[in-house]
Amino acid sequence: MLRRVSRGLWNYRRVIIIILTPLLLLPLPLVSRTKEAECAFVLLLMAVYWVTEVIPLSMTAMLPAILFPTFGIMKSSNVAKEYFKDFHFLLVGVICLATSIEKWGLHRRIALRLVSMVGVNPAWLMLGFMSGCAFLSMWVQNTSAVTMVMPIVEAVLQQILKAKELECNGNVNPNLQLDACVAAAVSRSKQDLMMCKAMCIGIAYSSNIGGITTLPGTSPNLIFSEYLNQIYPDCNCINFGNWLLMCLPISVIMLFLTWIWLYWLFLGANFKFLWQCDREQSGKERAARKVIEEEYKALGSMRPQEIFTGIVFLLMVLLWLTRSPGFMPGWASLFPHYSVYITDATVALLLGLLFFIAPAYGSDRKYEAMISWEEFQALMPWKVALLVGGGFALAEGAKESGLSLWMAELLTPLGDLPVLATVTVACIIVTTLTEVTSNAATITIFLPILSPLAEAIHVNPLYVLIPTTLCTSFSFLLPVSNPPNAVVFAYGHITIIDMVKAGLGVNLIGLLAVLLAVATWGVPLFSLDTYPDWAPVLPGFNSTMP
Repeated sequence: MLRRVSRGLWNYRRVIIIILTPLLLLPLPLVSRTKEAECAFVLLLMAVYWVTEVIPLSMTAMLPAILFPTFGIMKSSNVAKEYFKDFHFLLVGVICLATSIEKWGLHRRIALRLVSMVGVNPAWLMLGFMSGCAFLSMWVQNTSAVTMVMPIVEAVLQQILKAKELECNGNVNPNLQLDACVAAAVSRSKQDLMMCKAMCIGIAYSSNIGGITTLPGTSPNLIFSEYLNQIYPDCNCINFGNWLLMCLPISVIMLFLTWIWLYWLFLGANFKFLWQCDREQSGKERAARKVIEEEYKALGSMRPQEIFTGIVFLLMVLLWLTRSPGFMPGWASLFPHYSVYITDATVALLLGLLFFIAPAYGSDRKYEAMISWEEFQALMPWKVALLVGGGFALAEGAKESGLSLWMAELLTPLGDLPVLATVTVACIIVTTLTEVTSNAATITIFLPILSPLAEAIHVNPLYVLIPTTLCTSFSFLLPVSNPPNAVVFAYGHITIIDMVKAGLGVNLIGLLAVLLAVATWGVPLFSLDTYPDWAPVLPGFNSTMP
């Protein structure tokens, strides 16, 4: 009987959490009948639902549209405005580019070229695939980057594993499809298995590492950027160029140290390959090289569609970098009366529209655009778009209700701690939580808490928000931590223990790299050592940093 009851409770645990959570939080608005308490009720309810995922994340994001008008915090029409922002236009433009890259196979050409450049020694091969995946994830979703690269990695791994069985005679299996791989018939040595583990985990991690490099590279970066525009409208210090200057060194440091860490963890401490450039290739390396060469030859010469996509991609990056670089007037200054009206989203949307207009083929074929709406819609992350909208609505509700100011006053005693210690604690908390909940949900929960914290201790909000935003992407421990981890885990080469062991080291590498950045080159880049004019000054503080 007891077992049946416990099984029933477990089967309906989602329903129990959905019902019990608001009931347990209900005393908050009932006892303290203030707008701050009512908004705190909404925030805590959404946080619990987001962390437990008892209902879809995007539907949890709709709660402000129901509860804010009910509590009288915001009008329904005002809440609705928060669900579609400049962020969404930028996302649409970037997904248009990603759709064309994936449709016409430009990602395979880029990845294979990078891999062939570094060589086929297992260590260099791992670095090549990690570099290729990191580069792709700078411009497309992390999950898309992994799904683009992993089939190539799997084909190479299967040929390396078969090389010994075939006595290194070079007669590799020409069929590179995953379903044709007969891994069960292959005799795998421990070193082969370790190489598979290292390479697969490296792909998952490199997608997250590359994603933090650019603003459109990952959802937390875009959410942070739009939150900054919403809460601090006079802050114009974050753009594509200076974010790249800030985060590219972090990504390079993390990618290199992660590569070293994974090699040491799975393949041992023999790093002689770093200076042995002229040694004879083994049979496995020749098999891997043959696969890569055959894959690249199969692509043929660059097609017009790939060339057009590559040109638009380069043009988009160039326009992002030169719109308002900071150290010199950008092309936005050509519109002196409304230069601030133009954002990175304007560029992305304009160039993204070209893919729906430009013909994919010549005049000898029926007109067909580079991408179709169905192809775009298949890649467009509507769940993320709604989730982000709910975060913006929550942030605006916290501001309107006075909850942000209340939290800022509550957190003022933390000003007695060293600033770097406060930032470190915040980064550790965020990194821990993001392992068990969505990256976008994590940053959406913490931004309305951390910006009042920065104001309370009278520190440049960017000093707190930038490192915590970056640490939100450091979900390396579990397959469920993020979709790229799950995609790689599904290939069957790694276990959860493998990912936990590797992820702990990469989390530490990422945390130290981010703290190094905000303590050194990030200071002059964003004036992190001064309290900015665009941030509010709370009572009891002067307008300058103490």
